[in-house]
Amino acid sequence: MKQGTFRSVILPIFSIGLLWGLHGCQFTESGRSFATGATAAEDTVAINEDTVETKEDTVAKQVKSTTVDSLEYHALVRDLAEHDTTGRWPVAEQPVPLTGAILPYKRIIAFYGNLYSAKMGILGELPPDDMLAKLDGEVAAWNAVDTSTEAIPALHYIAVTAQGSGGRDGKYRSRMPFSQVDSVLRIAKKRDALVFLDIQVGFSTLADELPRLDTFLRMPHVHLGIDPEFSMKDDLPPGKRVGHFTAEDINFAASHLAELVREHDLPPKVLVVHRFTQGMVKDYSRIALRPEVQVVINMDGWGAPALKKNTYQSYIFREPVQFTGFKFFYKNDLIPAPHRMMTVEEVNSFIPKPIYIQYQ
Repeated sequence: MKQGTFRSVILPIFSIGLLWGLHGCQFTESGRSFATGATAAEDTVAINEDTVETKEDTVAKQVKSTTVDSLEYHALVRDLAEHDTTGRWPVAEQPVPLTGAILPYKRIIAFYGNLYSAKMGILGELPPDDMLAKLDGEVAAWNAVDTSTEAIPALHYIAVTAQGSGGRDGKYRSRMPFSQVDSVLRIAKKRDALVFLDIQVGFSTLADELPRLDTFLRMPHVHLGIDPEFSMKDDLPPGKRVGHFTAEDINFAASHLAELVREHDLPPKVLVVHRFTQGMVKDYSRIALRPEVQVVINMDGWGAPALKKNTYQSYIFREPVQFTGFKFFYKNDLIPAPHRMMTVEEVNSFIPKPIYIQYQ
């Protein structure tokens, strides 16, 4: 098997079943339109057209006041893409996010996994306090290397896991009990950490799985991850081949998050999309960007440093969406020669710089 093609396959058996451990719209300001008419007594009352606001004027001001400063935002995204000579980065036509946006003001450092399995990632491998102490160290390492962007902690929890068997409904996925999500939220609270809920749909769909998590996604600090690897659109179950999401799938997730943001007056949500092959994301150029959602394409493959860098260049850099991420594998990255993980300094030198960092 080619290194990095599949994440390592783990099949621990629990009471919940087999857990697989494979591993815009744009805002524009309305043109100013000044009132020139008068009142009913227009022959006696003078109207100063330079001081009268129209309804459109007021709406434009409200829109502007609910987004971050556009000059600062665009300067920061340019900094992430410093030294790019291809014109791909930063993405030219992207909306200015709503007030409260995390990216690119902070770099997210996330520990990934599932509380039922010590083999699906560091999040479930260590006792909570030991895990948080290790996360503290990774956050500190990134803050030491890049002083221009503050690193903040996050827990990335697999809330819907792909399965090796169909289960009662034949969907090849298992939904984690909400009590486990509550446990992750309690652990995250110890560090005021962000929480990401990850979905591996199997033969299910985002339309069936995502709304179930709205109770949590209505919380300002809870965000979303979706994994194309386990989106199986043919008759082969998870683990038999790498799945994929289309732009339509990703747009559905982003649109759903945007609706939650608008309805509940939330800060923008971060949407992480995993990727390590060409085929995992179809029609990337049709992914729509929105002020309510910040999209990260996360380089999710394991292997030697040269392979990982090439994967980032081939599938993340060459097909720009909005922001980029990178995953470290504490164990699988050590398997092939030279038997080491990439350093923080090496990853921070990528173009563009990843703003979301994940450890499994």
